[in-house]
Parts: sequence; C-alpha cells; structure tokens
Amino acid sequence: MSNGHGGDESELSNGDLSVKVSRRGAALTAATYRGKPFLVPVSGPNGIVASFPMVPFGNRVEGNAMSFGGRDYAFQRNCHDPLYLHGDGWISLWQPEELGPEHVQLRFSRDADAISPYTYLARQEIRLAGNRLVLALSVRNRGEAALPFGLGQHPFFVRTPETRLTIAAGRFWNERHDHLPGEPGPVPDDFDFRSGKPLPRLWVNNAFEGWNGRAAIAWPELGIQAAVEADAALCRFMLYMRLDRTDFFCLEPMSHLPNGHHLPEFGGLKQLAPGEGLSAKVTIDLSALPVQPEGRS
Repeated sequence: MSNGHGGDESELSNGDLSVKVSRRGAALTAATYRGKPFLVPVSGPNGIVASFPMVPFGNRVEGNAMSFGGRDYAFQRNCHDPLYLHGDGWISLWQPEELGPEHVQLRFSRDADAISPYTYLARQEIRLAGNRLVLALSVRNRGEAALPFGLGQHPFFVRTPETRLTIAAGRFWNERHDHLPGEPGPVPDDFDFRSGKPLPRLWVNNAFEGWNGRAAIAWPELGIQAAVEADAALCRFMLYMRLDRTDFFCLEPMSHLPNGHHLPEFGGLKQLAPGEGLSAKVTIDLSALPVQPEGRS
C-alpha cells in the first residue's frame, strides 16, 4: 500500500484536503485542510494515530466478560488498559483492497481466540470527496453464533483555546470506575453544546444519546471549521477530553453505548446472526471559517 510513498502508509489528496492512511488499524495518521492539521496523531501503539475505526464494537467490556444467547464469553486485555478496549481493528494490520489518489479501502478478517470471541470481516473505506473526508466502516459476522456487534469512529480533533463545539444530545451518562458509564440523566450545563460554546477545561469521558448525527466544530485561530455528519445508525457519541493534553479532544460517533454488553438492550449493540452485517458512515466536511465583522466576537 504505497501509492508512491512506500511502506504501510498512503497519502490521499484532493484540492485543499490531504490525509495519510496506515494499514495498521486502518487509521489516519495525519489530516490537513489548506495545510492546517485538524486531526492530531496521539493514539495507537506508537502514538501516531489521529483517527481509528472501532470494530466489532467500541470502548470497554466490564470484567472482560459477557453473557449472550445463553453462553458466557471471556475477553483478555488487548492494550495498556486492564479492560478489553475498542475492539481489534485499531491495533491490527489491515489488507488493502483498493487504492487510488482520493480513496483507499482496507479489509480485516479475524477469527475468535483467547483475546476475543468475535469472528468477523471488517472493511473501512477512506475517501476524499471535494473538501469532505468520508469514513465508511462495515462488519460481517463470520462466526457460528449470533453476537452483539457495534461500530464507531474515534477521531482526535485538534483543540485550540478558542475551539467551539455545537452538538445536541438528549441524554448524558456519567462516568464510574474503570472509565465505564454509570447512570443516565439530563445533559449537565457544562456539556450542553446545543447553542455552540468553547470546550470546558474539565476531564470529560462521557457517553451521550439522542443525537441527530450532526455536529459543528470551529477553530477561530486556524480560520477553519468542520461539519460532522454521521449515519442514523450512529445515534450516540462519546466526548473525551484530558486535563494533561489540551491539544486535542475526541468526538466519537458510535452505534452503541460503552459497555453495552452489560446494559439493557445491550446499549444499542445489534445482534448479528452468522453472515449478517452492519455498516455506518461518518463525513467530516471542512471549510473556511467566515470572517467576523470587526467589533464582534
């Protein structure tokens, strides 16, 4: 997967938009608009990942165990976290299926083992269409039993002091031990971004429900903005902000709640019988931020 660049990384470009894609994790390692980064490489095994797909589900599994269909299943930790985290795709090597100057499609096939009981085939297409970055992810159950599946995208957006977020949610989940969701309730004022406001200087690692799949991010210092749109299947999102790293924040569209395996109705995870699949798309549309008239902030 060289596309003229060698190794396991490929660069896609279309006008003002440019991204780098790695086979490791089907991840973006860089993303710029008009030469300005809007994603930050901070994650993954080598700290070079700026966005990755979550498959066959996202976030953690409490106790590294679940029960489904009258059977008990076990997981093992798959990274630094004591709990199995974010599925397998983000830390695995994907195989390229298609490669062009503006798009790449990769596949990842997995068999059940001691780490996870899931057997599946996943595909991720990364495509540039004008000033839009399109992330299309799918998964198909290749196993012999039905299991609950989910999808998500985990971008690490640039954060500047004046970054503004506009997004609406109907319900908020607080956080308990092991970074697991606690109880649902109304959205607190600090996390109510319906009218758009700067990001709070707080630790944030919370799930939100009742999302219409739309969000807007503005970076006044960079003079750019992004309109985020997720398929209806991705009706939840996570917000993640650290106190020791103020250069990024995560807005993660997801089909399900974290730890859905232990929540009523599996937190939105979808039961897929053998051969059944699930797919969802996220689009990030970049543009110049309109210049405010003098005297207005």
